[in-house]
Amino acid sequence: MNRYFIEVAYKGAQYSGFQIQENAHTVQAEIDKALSILFRDTIVSTGSSRTDAGVNAMQNFLHFDTALPLHPQFLYKINAILPEDVVLKQVYRVPPDAHCRFAALGRSYEYTLYTHKDPFMKDRGYFFPYKMNIDALQEAAAVIREYKDFTTFSKRNTQVKTFLCTIGESHWEVSEERIVYNVTANRFLRGMVRGLVGTMLRVGRGKLTMDQFREAIESRDCTKADFAVPPQGLFLMKVSYPEGLLQRIDR
Repeated sequence: MNRYFIEVAYKGAQYSGFQIQENAHTVQAEIDKALSILFRDTIVSTGSSRTDAGVNAMQNFLHFDTALPLHPQFLYKINAILPEDVVLKQVYRVPPDAHCRFAALGRSYEYTLYTHKDPFMKDRGYFFPYKMNIDALQEAAAVIREYKDFTTFSKRNTQVKTFLCTIGESHWEVSEERIVYNVTANRFLRGMVRGLVGTMLRVGRGKLTMDQFREAIESRDCTKADFAVPPQGLFLMKVSYPEGLLQRIDR
């Protein structure tokens, strides 16, 4: 039995999320269906990172096991089967005990705001034409790196055992028509990035002081966070693995 990691990207607008759900249209279900058609055998994958309905990914990973050989034109064939808004970018051979979720060292996300009406950004960003204090926004992003407990930014009904996360990167990039939040951590909680963004935007618009922002974080109360930003502005950009784990297969 061989184990493979596959690298995928997708636009989330038409999906109820990444992970397979009963009676729901999901990215993982489309990938499993395509793999099963190509292998002519039932393939059940495991995903590295869950994304919510409408959220996009430039890079996500799954792994699957099979004793069958890979088709010589594996990438071409699988992409011909997959819908237009999902692409399989690469396939990697990994050790049989490698797990795409638990082996990940970290993940990076971006959340994009666009400040001028742009029909081409409708499903790739959040139209936010409001004046903001960019210095306050940057200060809030820097404050986030000081904390480990992100209970405030986790939606309810989650099954995680700990709310501790290590934030390695947290900053905003500002251009004439885009304001993009960049964040990297060893792990993320359910709804965490959107909660961070929504709450920081309240700081940027003067609706929360920096002291109130800190109090919200330290309260460990999710009712103090703002999760109301829409999903289409959020992109999973990168999943990081130990060097040497992924052995690329040219197919």
